[in-house]
Amino acid sequence: MLKVMLGMEEENNFFLSVTFNLRKRTMSASISKFILKIFGWKVTGYYPKEIKKKILAAAPHTSNWDFPLGLLVRNVIEDNVKYIGKSSLFKPPFGWIFSKLGGVPVDRSKSNNFVDAVVDEYRIRESFAVLFAPEGKRKRVERFKSGYYHIARLAGIPIVPCVLDYAKKEFRFLPVYWPTDNVEQDLIAIENLFRGIKGYHPKQSFHYLESNS
Repeated sequence: MLKVMLGMEEENNFFLSVTFNLRKRTMSASISKFILKIFGWKVTGYYPKEIKKKILAAAPHTSNWDFPLGLLVRNVIEDNVKYIGKSSLFKPPFGWIFSKLGGVPVDRSKSNNFVDAVVDEYRIRESFAVLFAPEGKRKRVERFKSGYYHIARLAGIPIVPCVLDYAKKEFRFLPVYWPTDNVEQDLIAIENLFRGIKGYHPKQSFHYLESNS
């Protein structure tokens, strides 16, 4: 009888633990939605959570403020989206902070191929979603870097375009894009999705013109 009661207690504790964690996640999503609403932001479009392996390509990336915005959106969609960081960032004493925020360390030294290293991460994991800023920096660029695309192509996964539209205050998910055999055509097609969108710093946004505002 005692064993049965102990077993029931363990089962109840397990149920309470699961319930608490689920409520915590829901609360986090609700709070994040509320914070976004206060600042006039909304999340639009369809996020394909059912696709376990994917790359999120977010642009225009013009400010450090894009990072907290991304964290809030990650809470709203309730998916464990990661970002890639150089391995040196994850060393003590502050490495745990980057891990806690969803960072994945990858050796980006010259003796290692960054694309291959990330592709390997996708191959060993059952579920892996990583966000990339294809511009590569927060300043204005004429073309996106292609690393994110080649990772998707070699790993056989789709790209989810994510638009940070500061004019409309929308974090917008666009339909998934599957790489084809025509690399240059794909790169141009993806770039065109972000062309002229106003970022936090308009003049640094991808092909943004002041006349657009």
